[in-house]
Amino acid sequence: MTTKCTILHAAVAFVALITPAYADAQDGGAKHRIIVFGAHPDDAELKAGGTAAKWAKLGHAVKLVSVTNGDIGHWKIKGPELAQQRLAEVKAAARILGVETEVLPIHDGELEPTLEHRKTIIRLIREWRADIVISHRPWDYHPDHRYVGVLVQDAAYMVAVPFIVPEVKPLPGNPVFMYSSDRFVKPNRFQADVVVDISDVIDVKIDALHELESQVYEGGATGSEQAMRTVPPASDVAARKAWLRNHYWGRRNAEEASRFRAALVERYGQEKGQVVKHAEAFELCEYGRQPSKEELKKLFPE
Repeated sequence: MTTKCTILHAAVAFVALITPAYADAQDGGAKHRIIVFGAHPDDAELKAGGTAAKWAKLGHAVKLVSVTNGDIGHWKIKGPELAQQRLAEVKAAARILGVETEVLPIHDGELEPTLEHRKTIIRLIREWRADIVISHRPWDYHPDHRYVGVLVQDAAYMVAVPFIVPEVKPLPGNPVFMYSSDRFVKPNRFQADVVVDISDVIDVKIDALHELESQVYEGGATGSEQAMRTVPPASDVAARKAWLRNHYWGRRNAEEASRFRAALVERYGQEKGQVVKHAEAFELCEYGRQPSKEELKKLFPE
């Protein structure tokens, strides 16, 4: 018993020693490595595209991952044809944002929180050597969104455990895990721990979202020919982007700025915080590393 306790205490001490060092390495002037998980080929771009563009502009390494291939996410096209189209769309968006992207070969609408998928998420986080991980919250209208949240939560801590997915080197400490924003209130309302002003990159985000044609212009799984008649024609790119800014995610990011105005003022000060036009918000997950409030702000771009 004494030997076992001694080993356990030594292991705990070792973790206590390496975790702060890991944190310092990520925030002590070094470049951050961020991985964002979305359920479908558009979710990560929609939820965190502006912040990703700001990170990338600062030289940080960002990867956006779609956990399913989106092959039923359209009212007219389906299967491999749609999956290939959506893959091409997010690749084009990634080039504009300055990030990397990956789409996993899991059918849209069929994601389950299995051990196999948990290991896949662990592997991806380790291979990216992520120190910031972002995903959906596990409370959402869409089962794929919910299960991405569950799978990423289940990967927290395990990414530092050596004997699960042993073929990939474990991380030296638990990353900071974050949730992207939503409006669901049961069982828990989203809490904005970090709000990022993306006004300076909103045009970049709109340009990237413009590439997600099957979703933002054609309406995705619940679109229709009738609904598409309200969208400017593909030949008028400027009109389409203006529509996208005013009627789709540009408007939502404006609503985020209004919704979290107090947090923006707290972060940027009264003068600047009051005039932020577009924002993205994130909540700290309690299963990852718990940085101080000031450190958390520094991890995200101004």
